[in-house]
Amino acid sequence: MKRVALIPARLGSTRFPGKLLAMLGGKTVIRRTYQSVIGTGLFDDVLVVCDSDEIEQEIVRHSGHAVRSTREHESGTDRIAEIAETLAADIVVNVQGDTPFTERAPLEALLAVFEGAAGRDVQVASLMRVLTDAALVADPNCVKVAVDLRMNALLFSRAAIPYPRDPAAQPTYHEHIGVYAFRREALLAFARLAPSPLELVEKIECLRFLENGMRIRMAVTDRAGVEINTPEDLARAEHLLQGARVTP
Repeated sequence: MKRVALIPARLGSTRFPGKLLAMLGGKTVIRRTYQSVIGTGLFDDVLVVCDSDEIEQEIVRHSGHAVRSTREHESGTDRIAEIAETLAADIVVNVQGDTPFTERAPLEALLAVFEGAAGRDVQVASLMRVLTDAALVADPNCVKVAVDLRMNALLFSRAAIPYPRDPAAQPTYHEHIGVYAFRREALLAFARLAPSPLELVEKIECLRFLENGMRIRMAVTDRAGVEINTPEDLARAEHLLQGARVTP
């Protein structure tokens, strides 16, 4: 199977404008993300899908591959679908541009979902991790997912799911990690669908799949990664980088 990673990279950001070009340990966030994905060695190609000259030039001048989307898009998934339509790829992985510490192991687990007899019917996959912090379970900024016995997603929500109606029960909570892998045709099908009712209420785009009868197979990881959504996140990432003694 030909596997391609696409990194949606929009210059604008409500909470942190220009965050992808912010410096982190001597490199921009988007450059670190791109190089981290390349460094996993899992993909036949890695492309940054951007909407601006600034991000395109940042990647290209460091010998990377970038391509411009030509239309306005509601989500990063819609943005990469535009480019996936022009690619000869079997599996397309959407890696967020604000995740500069992307690692091999979670992506490897995600890609493994498509392999073997059990993977033939999988069209879309994503990642989750077990939540043990009660504060995160209650936090609406932390998206939760409930799964069936075959690890297919039943529901994504900002609320705590499942609700512990039985005080004696000990439910397992899972946080959704927003990395997706698609068979190319499933990604293109997603982009043709209008935003769905639950998606619009919860502001969780993967609900569009479920509301249209498309299954998402979940893979478990113990690594949540680091997303740069605010200047405070960037400061924490800089601290982590220095602590790890990573050379810029």
